[in-house]
Formats: sequence, structure tokens, C-alpha cells
Amino acid sequence: MNPFRWSYRATYFAGFLICVALLGFALYAEHVLNMIPCPLCIFQRIAFMVMAVFFLLGGLHAPRGGARWIYTGGVVLGALGGGITAARHLWLQTLPADQIPACGPNLGYMMDTFPFAKVLKLVFTGSGECAKIEPVLGLPMPAWTLMWYVLLVIAAVVAATRKRV
Repeated sequence: MNPFRWSYRATYFAGFLICVALLGFALYAEHVLNMIPCPLCIFQRIAFMVMAVFFLLGGLHAPRGGARWIYTGGVVLGALGGGITAARHLWLQTLPADQIPACGPNLGYMMDTFPFAKVLKLVFTGSGECAKIEPVLGLPMPAWTLMWYVLLVIAAVVAATRKRV
């Protein structure tokens, strides 16, 4: 069955399930494979959570016409935030060893100590733990997340532009 011919509702439910599966794998990687997430990894997880919410709401509501773009816009915004974060993460991983920023405090400490704007600045500046490459099936985790953001946005936009319910 061709996923590009699925209904809007089926596509959005599939998008929701994919986001949940990706979040499940992130938890598996953290707790079983001992891949400790850096702050950029956590922001990428949050982006998948945002996308999952809009996919679920879109699948439940399954609107017609222009109202579909509300849910598609939410998916695109989540993916855009996650994609920017993943791209920054990949860039940090390509830095030479002498240019990698020093390791910083964890995200929980930063959220408790600093205002949110400062936390964002500190997270996107990067830290040493964000530059550590732990490949999954030959690619670093942010490369996989970036690929999934792109694929999920394509699916959401294709579903929103189709005439089928």
C-alpha cells in the first residue's frame, strides 16, 4: 500500500506513531545503550513531541480544506525547530578537537539557574558532550533526526494538499 495515497487521517496517525517510535528509541538509546543525551538532543526530542501532538490532533480532527494547514503548520514549526537544532548539532560534531567548546552544565541545572533566553544561548553555543559522536547504524543520531524531520514534513504537506479525506 502506497503511503502517498493514504488519507489525511491515516497519514497523520502514521506520523504520530513514527514520532512516538522515535521518542521510544531515544529513551532506549539513553537507558539501554547508555547514550546520555546532551541539551541539543533533548531539544530535538521536544521537537518530536511537538510534532507528535500536531500529528495526533490532525489525525483525530481530520479537517477539510484550509483548516488542514493549522496542523501542518504545527508539524512544520516543530520540524523546523528540530531541524535547526539537529543541523547545529551536526556542525558541532564536525569541529576539530581544538575548537570544541568545553562541557557545560546539564539542561536541568541551566533551566533552574538561568532565564530561558540565556538557556537557549548556552544550549546553542554547544558544549563538549554535544560534539561526541555515537553512531547508530553508521550515522550520528542528529543526522537520523534531521532525516526524519524532513520525511515527516514532506508527508504532512503531501497529506494536506491532497483532496482525499
